[in-house]
Amino acid sequence: MGCERLSTPLWVGPVTLPNRVVFPAHLTNFAIDGLPTARHAAYYAARAAGGAGLVVTEECSTDPADRPYEKLLRGYDPAVLPGYHLVTDAVHAHGVPVFAQVNHNGGQSDSLHTRAPVVAPSPVPDPLFGEVPREAGTADLARLVAGYADVAARCAAGGFDGVEVQGSQSSLVRQFLSRATNRRTDGYGGPLEHRARFLVEVLTAVREAVGPAHAVGVRLAGEEGVDDGTTLAEAVATARLLAERGLVDYLSTTVGVATATLERVIPPMTTPPGCARCVSAAIRAAVDVPVVGVGRFLAPAQAERALADGDCDLVGVVRGQIADPEWAGKAVAGRAAEIRTCLGCNQECVGRVGRNRPLGCVTNPRAGREAPLPVPERRRRVLVVGGGPAGLRAAATAAQRGHAVTVWEQDPRTGGSIRTAASAPGRAGLRPLVDDLAAECARAGVDVRTGVRATADRVRAEAPDVVVLATGARAVRPAWAGECDRVVDVRDVLTGRTSPAGEVLVVDDLGTAAATATAELLAGRGCAVEVTTAAMAVGQDLGLTLDRPGWEGRAARLGIRRSPDRLVTSVAPGARPTVRLLHHPTGAAEERTVDWVVVAAPAAPDDELWHALHGSGLEVHRVGDCLAPRRAGAATLDGERVGAAV
Repeated sequence: MGCERLSTPLWVGPVTLPNRVVFPAHLTNFAIDGLPTARHAAYYAARAAGGAGLVVTEECSTDPADRPYEKLLRGYDPAVLPGYHLVTDAVHAHGVPVFAQVNHNGGQSDSLHTRAPVVAPSPVPDPLFGEVPREAGTADLARLVAGYADVAARCAAGGFDGVEVQGSQSSLVRQFLSRATNRRTDGYGGPLEHRARFLVEVLTAVREAVGPAHAVGVRLAGEEGVDDGTTLAEAVATARLLAERGLVDYLSTTVGVATATLERVIPPMTTPPGCARCVSAAIRAAVDVPVVGVGRFLAPAQAERALADGDCDLVGVVRGQIADPEWAGKAVAGRAAEIRTCLGCNQECVGRVGRNRPLGCVTNPRAGREAPLPVPERRRRVLVVGGGPAGLRAAATAAQRGHAVTVWEQDPRTGGSIRTAASAPGRAGLRPLVDDLAAECARAGVDVRTGVRATADRVRAEAPDVVVLATGARAVRPAWAGECDRVVDVRDVLTGRTSPAGEVLVVDDLGTAAATATAELLAGRGCAVEVTTAAMAVGQDLGLTLDRPGWEGRAARLGIRRSPDRLVTSVAPGARPTVRLLHHPTGAAEERTVDWVVVAAPAAPDDELWHALHGSGLEVHRVGDCLAPRRAGAATLDGERVGAAV
């Protein structure tokens, strides 16, 4: 399927969009002291330069008393204007419109920063923040509406072409619309028309504040997925009400709530593409204004199909354009095969932001660090040893700068540990990382040689100008395992070197998907599986990447037992080894007699070649697990840094 519909211009109110691809609002954590930065400008401009038809910037706060996280943009502060102009000028330089999202988080906020109670439609605590809000009174509502108008006017003055009111995953507007959070009995509660009153007042004020030359839209939560929450039928009714009253030029959609059902807002890799098309389709059938559809669109063909089927007028692609800023441009130009695929891993986007760090991307280590690659002083011969994500990223980046690059990989295929990890249930979404990197290396002219085992003598004989070692890591046998031959590493299971059967104890010493995905694999083969960990939860990092709800459901269906807070102290060998555990919160000792023990434990750098070459007169660099075993995002970032520096 071509991309004729994706490439078609569209009017959104008074604003013309050059195509149908939207880069929707999302948190970046790039703000400094609540103000937009040059980093924001470069980030949004890169997506505009890459072909996006519309850029919507992250939320601008409408109220000094609303501050759920540290790096929220202070839209109410006149000091934001220079930063606004920085962003809008940068995006406009590429002929692309840019809208600002305005928002109040209401009860989904935190008094940690303000030391004042949070305000909401009703005193219903949010599942994440847990604070009981103060119910907004009549005077509060008038002040809040005025705050939206004030911030919208400032956005218009800052050069934005439109304003989007957030009424979706984390917003006061959504809380008024939802019966789960709106228990009021006055004119702002009860029937839907009353619950929508606050939004109507906000849009009326915003419309007046920005004037007819600017577009006004709303992002709605189509289905919250919580008890008494907004249903699709109610979202459609709200959309129809707003359109019939002429309050909006467009409607954007989401599903889920940012705290209770965040995995629906930002779905992990186990979620199929187009997962939320039903929401935009239902709303589009009810209104006569453009509708933005979302739902983990990975490839342009998926987006084109949504447009062709009439499910939406515009397609929102966030993570896809984080992974590849040229997603839209490549789609329109018929170069979809060159797009770097979003993995849906949520490690560097959701995971970093959740840790109060700036957004990043495993696939695109330059996300949030947008800058042209430096031009080398001279063309050098670069030898990369290892064809995993770190080595391939280093090779591609160095070759794109003009160096002559060769990769040696000892296995028959490139991909390293990522290809192994991608063989586990629910982790196939990792495979495009190394497949796309291999294709990128081919386009850049990298000479990739597989089945080549590197030795120090062979490297010296090659006489390269630069050596980049990406030799990965090796499994480390835990001290408690002793000589028991029934204790194996997860890699042994995933590669098929070992096939455990019967009762299996999986020991999770990493907190990543390594243990949980291997447990799924074994349970799916009929094993009776228990996963134990010294941490407070099995797969503790799955919460950061939003994989936990899906994993817990699958584990329950497969009968996988989970035993947190237990430290393995020893194992008695035998045909059925006995594993001794310490329940460290209580000091109680436990035993498990099983057929096999499978361990996901920290690895050690495979750095033998580094020690052989370091100090030999060659310029040698280490990247990825060869330097220090970490996650895939660290590997690609290492590779990018070295590839840009040699």
